[in-house]
Amino acid sequence: MRRLLSVLLLAALPVAAQPPGRLPAGTLPGLGADDARHPVPLAEAPWRALGRVQTELGSRCTGALVAPDLVLTAAHCLVSPRARGLVRPGTVHFMLGYDRGAAVAHARVAAYRVAPGFRADPAGPPPVDWAVLMLDRPIGAPDRVLPLLRRPPAPRTPLMLGGYQQDRPEVLLADTGCRAIGLVGMQGGPPMLAHDCAGTRGASGAPVLARGEDGRWGIAGIVSVMLADAAMGLAVPAAAVRLPGR
Repeated sequence: MRRLLSVLLLAALPVAAQPPGRLPAGTLPGLGADDARHPVPLAEAPWRALGRVQTELGSRCTGALVAPDLVLTAAHCLVSPRARGLVRPGTVHFMLGYDRGAAVAHARVAAYRVAPGFRADPAGPPPVDWAVLMLDRPIGAPDRVLPLLRRPPAPRTPLMLGGYQQDRPEVLLADTGCRAIGLVGMQGGPPMLAHDCAGTRGASGAPVLARGEDGRWGIAGIVSVMLADAAMGLAVPAAAVRLPGR
């Protein structure tokens, strides 16, 4: 079973690279037959750490505060779809607690760090698809910051995944009842965290959430790849992330 799952996931393409015609018209990837997503309260933990990552080219992803002035997201969210290069930091914005045009706080990105080995054309590879955004000012109090979980969750561990997604980009939608599948080996890179959480375009960069040893929610992984026709995907394990100055 694990070998079959590895084959299926290794064949998956990043959501941004899904070829047209793969899915029936009007169907979004990463959701499966039964859409498990629903709105969640932004004022409550762990959702109060999340926000929308947006470039001035119009692309949108999801990110989470990992320090008052640092946001964790997917590196492919910083790739210009036309130039096939990385966008300039000053053209990227983070809107904490975004909801229908309003945000708790907004900051521009002063600089960012992508994972060693990440390339923009073609974007990837998925095992190094993470980036840390350095904001031009602190915007999050300590209760809005999520810790990185340095130990990957065991199979069947309860997870949650929320993001600003293509079909409803103005609100945060989340799957609060999914689980970890386990670590999956990737050709030419470190293993990734497989999960059965629902999420589609726009959820890239969102944190895959699990409870740490202290019982509080933390970041177990960063959403990078979703299957085309199932609620299942791959995330970069949080243990792979190195925060600037930490």
